[in-house]
Amino acid sequence: MVFPRVVLAGHGVISRLGEVCREFAFHKEILIITGSRTRQICGDDAVEILKKSGMSPEVAVCNSATREEVDAVVEKARGINPSLIVGVGGGSKIDIAKVSASRLNIPFISVPTSAAHDGISSPRASIKEDGVPYSIEAVMPIAIIADTSILVKAPHRFLAAGCADVIANTTAVLDWELASRLHNEPFSTSAATIARFSAETLISHADAIKPGVEESVWFAIKQIIISGISMSIAGSSRPASGSEHMFAHMLERIAPNRSLHGEQCGVGAIMMMYLHGGDWKRIRDALLRIGAPTTAKELGVTKAQVIQALVHAHEIRPDRYTILGVKGLSEDAAERVVTVTGVCEK
Repeated sequence: MVFPRVVLAGHGVISRLGEVCREFAFHKEILIITGSRTRQICGDDAVEILKKSGMSPEVAVCNSATREEVDAVVEKARGINPSLIVGVGGGSKIDIAKVSASRLNIPFISVPTSAAHDGISSPRASIKEDGVPYSIEAVMPIAIIADTSILVKAPHRFLAAGCADVIANTTAVLDWELASRLHNEPFSTSAATIARFSAETLISHADAIKPGVEESVWFAIKQIIISGISMSIAGSSRPASGSEHMFAHMLERIAPNRSLHGEQCGVGAIMMMYLHGGDWKRIRDALLRIGAPTTAKELGVTKAQVIQALVHAHEIRPDRYTILGVKGLSEDAAERVVTVTGVCEK
């Protein structure tokens, strides 16, 4: 198990980036991964902070998280031989940073500018290849610096999506328990407990997640970070990724770029909890209070696309047993799921 050695979450903590780097005794060459917008938000600030700390930072401005972007970053890194990669940005920039660091066998620091999913603290990354997203093993951040004064400036939609991603742990853990009972799959009580705790905390305190309130960001980001760490404890994404994530990934393939990953997982969790026979209305109501989507319309997709994603979701990870079973849902079953839960209109 590998955990972040430093986790800073609070107002203005970006100023401690240089201090953290000195604490780990990294040599001067550091590569910062950021985007064009996130560079303006705090990427340039990170450069100046590191320079004042005696470092020699280089910047790689990236676009979406693709195999080609990772290859370009790795090539650039080999030219400057950095001791560390710092990912400054949203989920895609953090994913590029952690995969690049993994390939280069060097550590990375996560500096999120939005909190749209628990990838800011997990050893997994979503990378697209030929336009199709794949979840792959990467590297755990050695440190996480989550500055709430920066995160609160992102649209509330991103924070709501991050909360939805964590709330979806409720069905991921149920799937994992099911696989353990039916297929004797290895199960970690510690990882499952932590993943479930982070989800339940957000569900129970959904009213505390409000737009434009820094205290809300501080409260939510802790649970998002904890959720990511549960995957390191498990040695896999099992505690935070089950049938609801399969649905999300399949929906993204069928109707790409219509909604955020966390938003898709939240809607997926409503339907998967129904299949588990659990209290799906509790999940739906928590998402509503947080401001996350609960319907296909809010995801920007059609009923037919949601049904298609449900029917084929089990194909995403055929090695991972979930409530969807080996053969998946029939169209009739999928139709019933979406109508009973209100995800789609009759």
